[in-house]
Amino acid sequence: MSTIDSLILKTIVDTAHDHYFIADADGKVRCVSPSAAAVYGISCEELRASTVQRLEADGVLNPSISMEVIRSGQPAQLVQRTCTGRQVIAQAYPIFEEGKLVAVVSRSMDLTDLQLLQQEYALLQQRLSDHLKRSQVVDQEDTALENELDNLEVKSPLMREVALLLRRVAPTDANVMMLGESGVGKTAFAHQLHRWSARRDGPFVDINCSAIPESLFEAEMFGYRAGAFSGAAPGGRVGLIEQAASGTLFLDEIGELPLSMQTKLLKAIQDGRISRLGDSQSRRVDFRLVVATNQNLSKRVEEGSFRLDLYYRLNVIPVTLPPLRERREDIPGLVEQQLKRLNRRYGMEKILARSSWQSLMSQDWPGNVRELENWLERAWLSSDEIINAEGTASPELVMGHQEAEPAEDRTAPGMLSRLCENEGLKDAMSRTERSILAELCMTLFSTYAIAERLGISQPSVVRKLKQHGLSITR
Repeated sequence: MSTIDSLILKTIVDTAHDHYFIADADGKVRCVSPSAAAVYGISCEELRASTVQRLEADGVLNPSISMEVIRSGQPAQLVQRTCTGRQVIAQAYPIFEEGKLVAVVSRSMDLTDLQLLQQEYALLQQRLSDHLKRSQVVDQEDTALENELDNLEVKSPLMREVALLLRRVAPTDANVMMLGESGVGKTAFAHQLHRWSARRDGPFVDINCSAIPESLFEAEMFGYRAGAFSGAAPGGRVGLIEQAASGTLFLDEIGELPLSMQTKLLKAIQDGRISRLGDSQSRRVDFRLVVATNQNLSKRVEEGSFRLDLYYRLNVIPVTLPPLRERREDIPGLVEQQLKRLNRRYGMEKILARSSWQSLMSQDWPGNVRELENWLERAWLSSDEIINAEGTASPELVMGHQEAEPAEDRTAPGMLSRLCENEGLKDAMSRTERSILAELCMTLFSTYAIAERLGISQPSVVRKLKQHGLSITR
C-alpha cells in the first residue's frame, strides 16, 4: 500500500463515527479507530498489540465478529456485549486476494447511544403530537380530512392522528415504514399515502416479500434480459422495481426478506439504479419506497437477521397503526363498509341484526380489520336476510376448535350449494373458492399450509388470495 493510501485509510478510520477494527487473516489487529477505546474499555495501543482471539478470550470482544468471518469466509453481523456494559452491533467483511483471505474489516455502532436517541425521538414526537392536538391548525386539517379519505375508516383519535401524519409526509419522497400487527390495514394506508402524493398518477406496485421464493427474488424484483438463464422468457422481463417507476413501491412483510436479498435491495435504494439479470448496463429508476412489517425490526437487527444499514434507510418516517382493540370507535364504520361490499358482490341486501353490535364491539379481534372482515363474510354467507352474530360462532370459538373440526364441517348447510339471485356458475364457483380460502386464512398459519391442505402449489395460493383480496389472519 502506498503512503498516500495509508494516510487516506488512517484519516477514514480516525474520523469515523463508527468503531473500526482491521485484522489480518490470522487475527492480528492491524488498525483500530480511536473511538473504540471508550466502548471496549482498553486503549488503542493495547488493542493494536493484541489479536482478536485474545480479545475474545479476555471478554473484550464478546463475541469477536472478526473470528466469525475468519472461520466462515462470509460477511457477518451480530450484537456484542462489551466489558464496559455497552451493547454494540457489529458488521464485518472479508477481504480476499487471489481467492485467499488476507484481512477482515469490521465496524460497530454503539446501540446504547442509539437507544437513548430513539427514546428522545419518541418523547419529541409525543410532545409534537400533544402540541398539534391543541392547535387550531389540526382542527382545520381534521375537517379537510373527511373529504379526502376514500374508503378508510378513521373515526378514532388514534387513527385520525395517523392519517394526518401520512397526509403531511405524502408530498415528500421520504421512505415510510408502516408498523403494526397483522391485519391492521397497513396496505390500505400505503395506498392512501400514494393517492395523497405527487406520484398519484404513477403506478402503485404492491409486493409481498414473503411470497417470493429467495431463488426467484432477484429475477422478479430486478427483471432479466432474454437468455439470462435457462427458462427465461424470450423477450426478457421488466422487474417489479422498474414497474414502480414514477410511482410508489410498497414492500409488505419486509421483515421476511432474507439477508442476501436485503443486500441487493439496499444497493438499489442507495444508488437509485438497478441492473437486470444478464445486463451489463444499469438503469435509473425513480420511485417512492413504502414498507410494512408486523415484526420488531430493531430486535431483528440485534439478532443479526436484518441489516442495520437497510433498517436506517427504511425507517425514515415510522408510522405505527394501532390494533383494532385500541380503536373500537372504528368498528361500526368497518362493519358497514364490509356489508356494502358483500351485498354488492353477491347481489343481495342483507342487514345486521341490532342485537349483534354488542358482540362485535366487545371482541378483541386479534386478527384486526382482516379478521373482522373475514368473520363478517362467514356470517353473511351463513345467514338469511338478517345477519345475527348471536347465531354465528364467535371468533374465539372458531379459533379454539379449528384443529379439531374439518373445514367442511364448519360450513353452514347449503351455504355453498345455493345460487344467489342472478348468479351464474362461474360466479358461484368463485364465491365458493373465496369462502374456502377465507376459512383457511383464519385457521392456518401460512400460504404453504394452505397449499398443502388444498393440494395445489404455494404460488397458486398467493395468486388466489390476492385475486380475492384475502390475507392470512392468524
